Amino acid sequence: MTVSSEALLDENYDWPTHGSYEYTAYYHSRKELVSFDNFAAQRKSPKYDFVVIGAGPIGAALAYKLAVDWPQRQILVVEKNWAEPDRIVGELMQPAGCQAMERLGLRTVFSDIGSVPVHGYYISYRGRSLYVPYMRKEDGRQLRGVSFHHGRLVMNLRAACKARSNITCVEGSVVELLGKMDSSGQQQQVDGVRIAAVRASDDDKQSVDVTAQLTFVCDGIMSQFRKRLNSQAIETISHFCGLVLEHEPVQSDEHFSGPTGATDHISRAETAGGNVLPMPHNGNVLLDGVGP
Repeated sequence: MTVSSEALLDENYDWPTHGSYEYTAYYHSRKELVSFDNFAAQRKSPKYDFVVIGAGPIGAALAYKLAVDWPQRQILVVEKNWAEPDRIVGELMQPAGCQAMERLGLRTVFSDIGSVPVHGYYISYRGRSLYVPYMRKEDGRQLRGVSFHHGRLVMNLRAACKARSNITCVEGSVVELLGKMDSSGQQQQVDGVRIAAVRASDDDKQSVDVTAQLTFVCDGIMSQFRKRLNSQAIETISHFCGLVLEHEPVQSDEHFSGPTGATDHISRAETAGGNVLPMPHNGNVLLDGVGP
């Protein structure tokens, strides 16, 4: 999970990308996770202040913030799979997003996962190119974003949750929202959740009801509870394909030491594992007249 010292040429001074992360010890740790069986055995009448369904980027960040702001409150996070997600989505966070993470108390969440500072965008269209740097701060320094592997960032967020004593992390499946329903099947009031084992069969209907003052549904756009909370139909309008390019770190700072934070230098891979991006440490948008 660590990167070579060469990458320190471009350390992110606002949101560290290569320093140490205070919750690294919890990255792979599972001892803080409670299985459904243990949860059902230990909790006779579970009651929490907050329940968060889903430990993705939103759910994990939200749970951590709640735990920090209200250390006397008890938060329950229910997630089906606490293993590192293997998907390509949201691999670059803009400076405004990084600022939001800082306000959440997660300024160093990009550390120790091979993150790369991003200075702006290199845009190429049919042989022509344009460089669009991020804006500068009042002190003259350029804002920077961060690029990373989605799953690693999620695991760092989850690690922060696992480190909080007032967060209970359960590996289970929320099968029902408890509370009042109207005649059309829409949820009028949510009083808690019903949790079951992730792979419970029809013959194994054991579940645990948990009440809470407030329940947050953060299990994604395809959540089974979406229709219960919002009658608007889901329409899939596009698909996204991702390609992971493995390459060496850049060997000099010529890619990002220019007056606008990056030069117009075009990278040329000198070795088989060299960096093949036209302008490393930037978003590279390659257009062909049809799409990026």
